[in-house]
Amino acid sequence: MKILLIGSGGREHALAWKIKQSPLTKKLYCAPGNGGMAEIAECVDIQAHEIDQLLAFAKRNKIDLTVVGPEAPLVEGIVDVFENAGLKIFGPNKMAAQLEGSKVLAKEFMQRCNIPTAQFRVYNRIDEAKEFLTRAHFPLVIKADGLASGKGVFICKDLLAAEEALNQIMKKKIFKEAGKQVIIEECLEGEEASILVVSDGNDYVILESSQDHKRLFDDDLGPNTGGMGAYSPSPAIFGDLLEKIDARIIDPTIRGMKRDGAPFKGVLYVGLMLTEDGPFVLEYNVRFGDPETQAVLPRLKTDIVKILQASCDGKMKKVNLEWDHRACVCVVMSSGGYPGEYENGKEIFGLDKIPETSDQIVFHAGTIKKDHKILTSGGRVLGVTALGDGISKAIENVYEIVDKIKFEKCFFRRDIGAKGLLHISNSTRLTRT
Repeated sequence: MKILLIGSGGREHALAWKIKQSPLTKKLYCAPGNGGMAEIAECVDIQAHEIDQLLAFAKRNKIDLTVVGPEAPLVEGIVDVFENAGLKIFGPNKMAAQLEGSKVLAKEFMQRCNIPTAQFRVYNRIDEAKEFLTRAHFPLVIKADGLASGKGVFICKDLLAAEEALNQIMKKKIFKEAGKQVIIEECLEGEEASILVVSDGNDYVILESSQDHKRLFDDDLGPNTGGMGAYSPSPAIFGDLLEKIDARIIDPTIRGMKRDGAPFKGVLYVGLMLTEDGPFVLEYNVRFGDPETQAVLPRLKTDIVKILQASCDGKMKKVNLEWDHRACVCVVMSSGGYPGEYENGKEIFGLDKIPETSDQIVFHAGTIKKDHKILTSGGRVLGVTALGDGISKAIENVYEIVDKIKFEKCFFRRDIGAKGLLHISNSTRLTRT
């Protein structure tokens, strides 16, 4: 098969790495790709938003399957364009992709389908939103309605922080049109986890769980980012909890989308808060998570191309997943200043010291290859990933690699996976008691 993978981040490098392993893959193109993807695929200088050019390339090169990594082209309707041209493409159509394209639409869908989520209000006028805040109970969460690269969520502990969040979103318009509307919702307490589901619109399979680390600094301090690291599996999901998540959230979501005339085909990311009252949905994404994908796919033993094909062809019932029993941890190495302003073009040293094994992988995110050098070209630069027998060993293995890689103003968290260790320790103590 000739496969076209759209995107240029760490998630796409992980997908390319896994797709390349499939015996079904004869030729892999990445558009536009990055410095790491160039080592395993042919990179094409077409950006993810250039849908007409991507379609022309797919036709010209007789692409058998197109896989969409980022959310923006999905929300813009790339799947509809390709399918109307008779081409096979993995991902939800434009209507289904609005689950991520509009947080308001997603919340209203959950409310309509009785899917547990935080209580919320929607505002499109800043004065009305601020008036509500004067009589609200804190903490609260304020979210921009549209796509904001994972940075459109503000957890506000008091009125001052909430008013500043509204000013940033609605007055200064830091997310542009994505901030025309905001959601103000109750702040749920508990532990976060992520579930990825691959669906063909009727049937689905649930991938192994993971947990992202959104905040910039250790101990979950600092501003939200696109994600500073992840680990899989999440020890917070144990016993019959996954069955409850399926029954209360995943199944009603897939059935509800079909009932609404927008059958969900592709991968559905469900961000969860595990509270004392059960699991609640924080958000939907309509693509593989980043960096969760970098922690989940190294554990997947099943041929990913067969999974992608089954989603496109309506054959998910025939898919059986096999998993590596080991844990996997991904640490994001970012440019200094991220998620604010940062400098590009810094040479990355030490990549040649990392042995090429399936247990230790460095996924490129914001990199380019120039004059035989790998340079930084984004906020999140690398996703250093390692497997290990248990989370503790995976953490040890991943930071051993991280410490070999250097670039100017490099920044990363030192506590990725620590919450998993704490959860395991607490569970063991409760069991012994």
